[in-house]
Amino acid sequence: MENGVFIGGGGEDYGERQYLSLGYANRHGLIAGATGTGKTVTLQILAEGFSAAGVPVILSDVKGDLSGLAIAGDPGGKLHQPFAERNAKIGFDDFTYDRFPVTFWDLFGEQGHPVRTTVAEMGPLLLSRLLELSEAQEGILNIAFRLADEQGMPLLDLKDLQALLVWVGQQRTDLSLRYGNISVQSVGAIQRRLLVLENQGGADFFGEPALELSDLMRSDTDGRGMVNILAADRLMGSPRLYATFLLWLLSELFEELPEVGDPEKPKLVFFFDEAHLLFDDAPKALIDKVEQVARLIRSKGVGVYFVTQNPADVPEDVLGQLGNRVQHALRAFTAKDRKQLRMAAETYRDNPRFDTEKAIMQVGVGEAVTSMLQKKGVPGVVERTLIRPPSSRLGPISGAERRAVIDASTLKSKYHARIDRDSAHEILARRAEEAAAAAEEAEAREEAAEDMKQREFNAGRRYTGARVGRSSSRSTRSNSRGDTVTGALGKALVKELGGTTGRRIVRGILGGLFKSR
Repeated sequence: MENGVFIGGGGEDYGERQYLSLGYANRHGLIAGATGTGKTVTLQILAEGFSAAGVPVILSDVKGDLSGLAIAGDPGGKLHQPFAERNAKIGFDDFTYDRFPVTFWDLFGEQGHPVRTTVAEMGPLLLSRLLELSEAQEGILNIAFRLADEQGMPLLDLKDLQALLVWVGQQRTDLSLRYGNISVQSVGAIQRRLLVLENQGGADFFGEPALELSDLMRSDTDGRGMVNILAADRLMGSPRLYATFLLWLLSELFEELPEVGDPEKPKLVFFFDEAHLLFDDAPKALIDKVEQVARLIRSKGVGVYFVTQNPADVPEDVLGQLGNRVQHALRAFTAKDRKQLRMAAETYRDNPRFDTEKAIMQVGVGEAVTSMLQKKGVPGVVERTLIRPPSSRLGPISGAERRAVIDASTLKSKYHARIDRDSAHEILARRAEEAAAAAEEAEAREEAAEDMKQREFNAGRRYTGARVGRSSSRSTRSNSRGDTVTGALGKALVKELGGTTGRRIVRGILGGLFKSR
């Protein structure tokens, strides 16, 4: 089939060769199956097919196995004979071993080029999801983002957001009158969540230089699409960070890419491995966002493929939009498993040659039941399919081989050096320094004014004291003369009172006093 990605074929008990039409590849898809049934190999051969057709691919490598896309398979290896037998059985005569153009990415910057975005680009909704904030806390985060826009303070990394939240807490009284209640407890709760995220390595994700989407949509000199592999083994320890990053990336693609309608082939294909991490315990607003993006991003020429263990992991509204499906084996050990198996079988267009529900249980490793969109977007009849072998290496590459691919990349010099430009943290720090300097200057002026008043007061006291001193000396001389006259009169009076008449006067006065009492 021209303009299609070869998936696998038949043989005895199998149907026709299966192709994924490039013209309908942006209608999204699903790769499902229990652990160990072959989902990773299916993802690998689809990535090879898209790359060979000139379509860039983004995929996450949870176990490290997909790194083998960068190295050609080994014709002398132990897998060569089983591959040859499988290719003969499905009629894949033009099979060759080959490597594909690969760019390695890593949010932590260890196993690939660092992947960064700014806090502002992440936005309050996804950041609230990442931090598991309550409704009240999410409201405060929205206020912080609004203030950052109004105050002209770029939010680039975590320290910018942390500094802004401190400022919001300090100004909460004035801000609450305009935006609603802002409690110290809620601000503190957000700060604690940011600290946990920082300790988990999430701080590496926020900052600059931010990832440019155009660097994910490149081709090599031969016209083959770039396979962008995100190292996700360590990222699985922070599932919310993993899911939030992939959803952010999908949202950015939706917002930035132009409308293209239904192109002959996708502009980009996005594989979302471990898709259940996106939907587990997710609020309805976030699920609605995923549904909206999945429904509308098709017109941007982007195909989204969810990879998960069970179709039930994907909400029905999203699942209904996944037209291309590869279903590996599902096991039914419990009543719930049997119900989910039956529901999975009912989503396929029946094939009269076999029972779909039984086929999903019976297919072995490297086999699947498949249904691809055909002309006019009609789902094809479900078929049992033997998945073709990969042309690249099956399994992980060595650390040295990975390092060689990273060092040879033209993007190394662009992303590995971190940039810390002027942003909210620096702006608020300057404001604090300016306020402290102004306060010190005002205090110095106040102290100078007080010193001046004290000097004037002291000078006034010295002037008043001199006048008081001169007056006191004149008063002293007058008093001395007065004291002399008064003393003479007193002595005469005492002498008179000492006589008989004087004693009578005194007794008369005292007697009258006692009588009156």
